[in-house]
Amino acid sequence: MHHLETTLARLARPIFGRSWLRMVAYLGICSAYLQGGLNKLVDFPSAIGEMDHFGLSPAPLFAVVVIGLELTASAMILTGLLRWLGSLALAAFTLLATLLALRFWEMPVGMDRFMAANSFFEHLGLVGAFLLVAWLDLTAPAAGSSDQSR
Repeated sequence: MHHLETTLARLARPIFGRSWLRMVAYLGICSAYLQGGLNKLVDFPSAIGEMDHFGLSPAPLFAVVVIGLELTASAMILTGLLRWLGSLALAAFTLLATLLALRFWEMPVGMDRFMAANSFFEHLGLVGAFLLVAWLDLTAPAAGSSDQSR
């Protein structure tokens, strides 16, 4: 098995070692936050409605903070400027938002609870991905640089 693993890793490295593929991965993990932030920015009344829905007050202030966080932290990750900090910010935001919005354990058994539980754990996966990005950024040989090739 070890030989197969070594062979497969040797074949995969030239593809997965490319900086453009890492950028595609960063874009993938940030896509929901870019889309969400831009949608809230373009349709601010709906952003306020979303904050009201979750009981966040004052809703306009929370909407501005969420828009700023989603867009700024995503930009930090994509540009490499304090990537680790942007990743930790989105990890914390995602965890808090997930605990607020996807309280599946309070729902009656059924399809809605099933779907909310699936979404809850998918969001925990995103938290893990952001923690991994921060970890990789902080443990890279040139940690702290804004080199986009990492």
